[in-house]
Amino acid sequence: MFQPSPWRAEFPALAALQRQQQTYLDSAATTQKPQAMLDALSHYYTHGAANVHRAQHLPGALATQAFEECREKVAQWLHAGAPAQVIFTHGATSALNLLAYGLEHQVNSGDEIAVSALEHHANLLPWQQLAIRRNARLVVLPADAHGRIDLALASNLVGPRTRILAVTQLSNVLGTLQPLPELIALARQQGALSVIDGAQGVVHGRQDLASLGCDFYVFSSHKLYGPDGVGVLYGRSEALGKLRHWQFGGEMVHQADYHHASFHPAPLGFEAGTPPIGGVIGLGATLDWLGSLDEKAVMAHEHELHQQLLRGLGDREGVRLLGAPDKALASFVVQGVHNADLAHLLTDQGIAVRVGHHCAMPLFNTLGVNGAIRASLAMYNDSDDLQRFFEALDRAMELLR
Repeated sequence: MFQPSPWRAEFPALAALQRQQQTYLDSAATTQKPQAMLDALSHYYTHGAANVHRAQHLPGALATQAFEECREKVAQWLHAGAPAQVIFTHGATSALNLLAYGLEHQVNSGDEIAVSALEHHANLLPWQQLAIRRNARLVVLPADAHGRIDLALASNLVGPRTRILAVTQLSNVLGTLQPLPELIALARQQGALSVIDGAQGVVHGRQDLASLGCDFYVFSSHKLYGPDGVGVLYGRSEALGKLRHWQFGGEMVHQADYHHASFHPAPLGFEAGTPPIGGVIGLGATLDWLGSLDEKAVMAHEHELHQQLLRGLGDREGVRLLGAPDKALASFVVQGVHNADLAHLLTDQGIAVRVGHHCAMPLFNTLGVNGAIRASLAMYNDSDDLQRFFEALDRAMELLR
């Protein structure tokens, strides 16, 4: 059954991609951008760009107003409470590194940091390196056969020495939603701080962080139909109070002389230097546009397309799906076919998918495969995209076999 996207026309890049005979199925890496966001960026840069918080002139005042309004919009989007709980960074990776350095004093020799076996390098390496710096132990929570963190094993591995629990919300490789309420409760019972990598999860459904109860939540704008170069770090007020400043310079300083300085608390104290002003304003416009949509209709459309993707892969002989995807994407290998060769033939046919280890090398080592093809969906995809993908996949498999 044909599944059209009523929002496709809102993304002008898709028309250009169509002229290039490209079918875009790589939205888990980055999404295409709606016209509303492009208009906001254009308006900011053509009507007087200015730095924020420091200038008294009109362009500076307008930029500051738009910038801080976006902080309010993000807080509302996440049901996060006060705008002061929202810190802007230069990406999700930047936000996770901020946490790993800002919380370093919370971790001592012999303490433990828990991550899952599913983590993207961005939510593994900062904690791995923190453990090395502090002579702490990195504990890896195993996943079950479906690709979800095993709660029974996790309950034995998260203990009184655990200081930080850092886990993904939605696996960027397996597309599996993780049992966050149980994991966060487990961390809380042990007095550990919880960090949630929401880079994939934030895109597929509104979040309610007040109910979720995590200490920190991180996501990147460019996966949520917004500009690149912008990340968001939410923290509970009590948790933000535990952070130590990690980057120093303009904006974050309160008072300074040659030998001493004092610094602002969150959020400004963790936004050293000129922030990504245009990108933040663009993210605010994106959230306005997303908020104007029928959320249930978007979720239903994405769900039906995802089911079509899974059915199509399941119907093809020799295709092995990795994990049991819940949302938005599917990673797979083909028996007897190298994933790089398959990706090359798909690329030649104008199919834009991702290939490799998807920044999750340890997970692929655990799975016993050297890489996979990942097809990922967004609200602008439709059944025609999947039909072209499957036709190209069939031709590629026939040639390689």
